[in-house]
Amino acid sequence: MARTATISREQRAAARRELAAQLHATITDKVAALTNTDEWAAFLDYATKFHAYSLNNLMLIIAQRPDTSQVAGYNKWLELGRHVRKGEKAIRIRGFSSRKITDTDPETGDDAERKIATYPILSVFDIAQTDPITEVTDWMRKKNPKARVWVDLASPAHTLIGDDPADIYSRTVDYITAQGWTVSREQIPETGTNGYTTTDGTRRIVIAADLTDAQAAKTVLHETAHALMHADIDTADYIAHRGRCEVEAESVAYVAAGMLGVDTSDYSIGYIAGWAEGNTDVIADTAARVLATARQIAAALDPDTLTDTDTEDAA
Repeated sequence: MARTATISREQRAAARRELAAQLHATITDKVAALTNTDEWAAFLDYATKFHAYSLNNLMLIIAQRPDTSQVAGYNKWLELGRHVRKGEKAIRIRGFSSRKITDTDPETGDDAERKIATYPILSVFDIAQTDPITEVTDWMRKKNPKARVWVDLASPAHTLIGDDPADIYSRTVDYITAQGWTVSREQIPETGTNGYTTTDGTRRIVIAADLTDAQAAKTVLHETAHALMHADIDTADYIAHRGRCEVEAESVAYVAAGMLGVDTSDYSIGYIAGWAEGNTDVIADTAARVLATARQIAAALDPDTLTDTDTEDAA
């Protein structure tokens, strides 16, 4: 009789492993489908308007404002349909420019021009320091003739609505708290950021206080994946490979939620596609780590999901 129970549990675990693999496979298919839509084209048009900052400047930005998500200069924000609020403190970075100087040969009197590099201090602002433009004023047009009214095309990820019937949020909080992390619900300024995991050694996870129950459940899975997979990554490495890290964390959230009977594709697929830049190879390359972590979380939230052996393999 005991043997029958063991076989049943192993069979159930095998079925769950197969489910996890199938769920991950659907990410590639759904991302590929999304990248053929007008919504994706609009997202790419928006994304290409942001400057690609150097690693050194990214480090400066993170040091001054760790929760930064999207950064641009004052006039650039006007072009993107947002204006910086009065009194906001600028994030200082190093710019690059060059200027011509003329050298005169003391013997011949001939002039020769050459360029020298300069590195001026520039001011940029995070999206959390801005508000949407509802009406373009003459002053805004004077600052930037391309100033426009805000149209939200920033993300193809759609916020989840509804409840958390599987109680994923509280179960995930209990699990990651037992791993030495603290989880809190806090107000996060308007940035499109639903949560974040600290990288300064404080081991904190913050989830936005105003999320729906369904979105909060998905988000805590995402941040738990960051905590398990990326907490020990050097800050410079994390910044350099942030796209891959975000693909991994959201893929884990999607697969783990799916194993628990919850479909987060309305949000997850667009989010993954955005950070992967539509490249499905990134999704395939991260599959092994994603599946291991998703199974680890699912096993903790639902002990019947995997066998003891599977749990050890996933850890």
